[in-house]
Amino acid sequence: MKKTVLSIVFMLVCAHLFAQYQPSADNLQARREFQDNKFGIFLHWGIYSMLGDGEWVQENKKLNYEEYTHLAAGFYPSKFDAEEWVKAFKEAGARYITITSRHHDGFSMFKTAASGYNIVDATPFRRDVLKELAAACEKYGIRLQFYYSHLDWHRLDYPLGGSGSKLGRPTDKQDYDSYFRFMNEQLTELLTNYGKVGAIWFDGWWDHKMHKDFDWRLDEQYALIHRLQPGCLIGNNHHQAPKPGEDIQMFEQDLPGQNTAGFSGGSVIGQLPLETCMTMNRTWGYSITDKQYKSAETLIRKLVSSAGHNANYLLNIGPRPDGMLPAEALARLKAIGTWLKANGETIYGTRGGLVAPRDWGVTTQKGSTLYVHILNYQDKSLFLPITTKRVAKARMFSGKAPVRVQHVAGGVLLGLPSAPKGVDTIVELTLK
Repeated sequence: MKKTVLSIVFMLVCAHLFAQYQPSADNLQARREFQDNKFGIFLHWGIYSMLGDGEWVQENKKLNYEEYTHLAAGFYPSKFDAEEWVKAFKEAGARYITITSRHHDGFSMFKTAASGYNIVDATPFRRDVLKELAAACEKYGIRLQFYYSHLDWHRLDYPLGGSGSKLGRPTDKQDYDSYFRFMNEQLTELLTNYGKVGAIWFDGWWDHKMHKDFDWRLDEQYALIHRLQPGCLIGNNHHQAPKPGEDIQMFEQDLPGQNTAGFSGGSVIGQLPLETCMTMNRTWGYSITDKQYKSAETLIRKLVSSAGHNANYLLNIGPRPDGMLPAEALARLKAIGTWLKANGETIYGTRGGLVAPRDWGVTTQKGSTLYVHILNYQDKSLFLPITTKRVAKARMFSGKAPVRVQHVAGGVLLGLPSAPKGVDTIVELTLK
């Protein structure tokens, strides 16, 4: 009875905090730093990697929820090395990592007192990979963020929504109050035991999108997170307009404002930092048959296009069950890192530029410096609709060769030394 009363008091306090919530100074600073970082690595890793068929294999193959749990007994990623991962990401130019702490299958990739179904207690590996990643990130100056699933195909107290109904799971013990307490206990652990956390990246809200009366109680959960770490950002991959308490608007497999993949819902709402997450091949989790990796050139252009749309680029990798990163992913990371070493000044710390994205490319901007990224154009003359500023100087970013500027009706005309070529031809303009 006493515990129930305390729970009610806690929920009332959280509700009050949410109603009064204004981003703290730490939170606002974290938002700016997040936008400055521009490039992150997404990691979908769990026991599902053992089946080599993506992170949704349990649902897609209708695997019995009890039989699926036996995968944990054989999970032993003997080649996992947190420092090697983080060093590879840092060399690639990534400034932060977002890793699945618990995906829809309900298996926790960290030591948790809330459930024995975790990598330390349920596998022969018995190591907390998130703890090791946190230490490596601290050592190499990379921000660590946690993906956390709102839905769960394993726990009997999770009220099934649009997925998980064919996994043989009984429904007589569904109890959202119980499940809500479980999630908040785990979130408290993640925000207490793993140092400074950059963000909590939620996913799964859409599982109950057809149930209009289902209340995830996000307000209480968000208040808890902001209380534990005011500087921790909150994002939710719900494919809806941002909800109160969220600090990031996210887009899945699309640039902001686009919805070609059918997930993102389109419009940019408000002034929150933006992030687009995309796969390197087709699947998020490791797939043994998925060799359809995008070229390094394509990935670099996506990074540039994201920055030009005022968004971060979160590039996904699905590690193998042995703990190694796929060779194809490492090769592309190396190429991205080489490009960023030469051109990172035009990406890091910038915002979407004065000239909105065009068919030929995008612009990024840092103060009075405008970077024109020409991604798809073959003419030496390029018109820019700049009418509110004058161009004081123009030069090629690489090599610094001067660029002729002619002020014409409706903007300026750039005369390039040669036609654009390569992955990205960058012109640096000084505005006044």
